[in-house]
Amino acid sequence: MGHLIVVGAGAAGLMAAGAALEQGHTVTLLEHEEKPGKKILVTGKGRCNVTNDCDLETFLQNVRTNPRFLYSAFSAFDTAAAMALFEGLGVPLKVERGRRVFPVSDRAEDIRRALVRYAAGAELRTEEVTKLLLEEGRCMGVSCQSGRQYRGDWVLVATGGVSYPGTGSRGAGYALARQAGHTVRPPVPSLVSLVAQGGECRRMMGLALKNVGLTLYQDGKSIFQEQGEALFTHFGLSGPLVLSASAHLGDLAKHRYEVGFDLKPALSHEQLYARLNRDLTALANRDAANCLVKLLPASMQPVMVERWGVDPAKKANQLTKEERLALVDLMKDFRIRIRDRGDLEHAVITSGGVAVKEVDPRTMASKKCPGLYFAGEVLDVDAYTGGYNLQIAWCTAQAAARGLA
Repeated sequence: MGHLIVVGAGAAGLMAAGAALEQGHTVTLLEHEEKPGKKILVTGKGRCNVTNDCDLETFLQNVRTNPRFLYSAFSAFDTAAAMALFEGLGVPLKVERGRRVFPVSDRAEDIRRALVRYAAGAELRTEEVTKLLLEEGRCMGVSCQSGRQYRGDWVLVATGGVSYPGTGSRGAGYALARQAGHTVRPPVPSLVSLVAQGGECRRMMGLALKNVGLTLYQDGKSIFQEQGEALFTHFGLSGPLVLSASAHLGDLAKHRYEVGFDLKPALSHEQLYARLNRDLTALANRDAANCLVKLLPASMQPVMVERWGVDPAKKANQLTKEERLALVDLMKDFRIRIRDRGDLEHAVITSGGVAVKEVDPRTMASKKCPGLYFAGEVLDVDAYTGGYNLQIAWCTAQAAARGLA
């Protein structure tokens, strides 16, 4: 048995500390924030999407960056294992749409407290780690801003990425990894809101679209399609659908990106055309500007009429077949040009991190520096929304704790 120093008391750090204690090791947990697990409180809109109740194949399909790296870790600690652990810690769970797993209480705080209980045997210190202690090529401990040093048999870096910096995510682990000779892929925001061109989104600010289809286009070619919820904001687009789509964005300087909304995915073009004709017959004497009341939310109607290009004063019963078909096309593919990603401050996760080719996928041990381990978002692995990113934290933390040698 040995002594483990865990840098970072977030999701991965707390999980690793608890797992190491189960293996019979002693643990010192170093966290610069006063409250451990702070970022857990903002996951799943405050409900904490703990994991996704899926099999290995589905999990890997939803990991966006370096999925094969997680094969061993997930196989050893899958979603069933994660769910059993939390329920064993006194948090009943439920499975919702898309196999997303949440606490029955819908309170992220319950998950945070469960992890704190799991790691309760560790010595928790409020410290900001600034350097690794490297002796003869081996990691022997850490040095802190306070001047204190902590020595142990192993050091696990679980400092997270740089998303949601208000919760303590500052990317400190990247500097530690570089000190040990590791390559770090530059972090960029992932699962993030999108900044739109023009002012149309601002005019519809606060409008939530439910059960719509979203297609992301790169240079006119569809690269992502999904159905769900989206939100118009003062700067562009947000909501679960948009966050998922954002993970597929490449270099915005090299490519043109557009989001296309199918506002009526349950209806074919023909069915929507028939529905529109019925509405226009019922509203025959209304102006075009006021004839969409049955089809679209109020804040979207003036924007749609402008896009449509017909005379707003034209009566509904005077609209031609071509004009009606043009409106159907607009409602089936309402395009928004994307100008930029949202900022890291509001990104759900970070894409980028410690290069996984330099980390043992079975144990999360550094291939560059004996005694050094990594877990969670600090690694160059990230996934789509749905509980997959927290599952990455759980399984890499467990792999590291079980792989200590």
